[in-house]
Amino acid sequence: MKHLVILLFSASLVVGLAGCQNEKSQPVEQKAAPQAAAPAASQPAAPATMGQSGTVTETMDAGGYTYVQVDTGSETIWAAAPKFAVKVGDPVVVPQGMAMQNYHSKTLDRDFSVVYFVDSVLVGGADAAAAPATMAADKINPMQGSTGAPKVIETDVDLSGIEVAAGGKTVQQIYEDPASLAGKNIKIRAKVVKFNAGIMGKNWLHIQDGTGAEGTNDLAVTTDATANIGDTVLVDGTLVTDKDFGYGYKYAVLIEDAKVTVE
Repeated sequence: MKHLVILLFSASLVVGLAGCQNEKSQPVEQKAAPQAAAPAASQPAAPATMGQSGTVTETMDAGGYTYVQVDTGSETIWAAAPKFAVKVGDPVVVPQGMAMQNYHSKTLDRDFSVVYFVDSVLVGGADAAAAPATMAADKINPMQGSTGAPKVIETDVDLSGIEVAAGGKTVQQIYEDPASLAGKNIKIRAKVVKFNAGIMGKNWLHIQDGTGAEGTNDLAVTTDATANIGDTVLVDGTLVTDKDFGYGYKYAVLIEDAKVTVE
């Protein structure tokens, strides 16, 4: 009997010690840091905080998009926008966009660590400097940098003999009193001196009618219409003032989303 009691006590002690060991080990498991989940194949990050500019070092089209690798001078980034014309060596401005991390393009069968998807990419072309975004944007901007002083766009287009539109304004008249015209429908007849397509989802015209002094003789227009340099056009749209799109696109006056008729 004595031996039986000793055996039962020993068995109880073993069970008790095992239970204590389990109690001690359980909190350790609960406190153990969980392993980080593997990143998804394509995972969005926060939008880019600012536009970037640089030179195209590689480009390709796929699935209705144009991909460009851009050397900004401090880093190399990839951006993609609805198909547009660009070539290696072009200076471009990439506006704010959504960063897609670990992105795999099925069409290209290619992986990208990050691609910035944007509405459009500003292509400077052969005459634009591969410089800060404000400089590249200024190629289509009637404003001079951040000073707010309008700049002249020189042209060889013949501006003689342009008749004022019925009930319309001249470029000079618009610059003389933009505050009273802001938000109103404006008609103006002028000639196209510059045209840029597909920038920030719009076509951009610069028009002149031969009126105005230096800095007040050129007017910017956004539209979905197209025109050629030298065309006489009738522009009908809303005048806005102090329009700031960011990335250097700042306008003292602008006719926005205009109907443009080539005469």
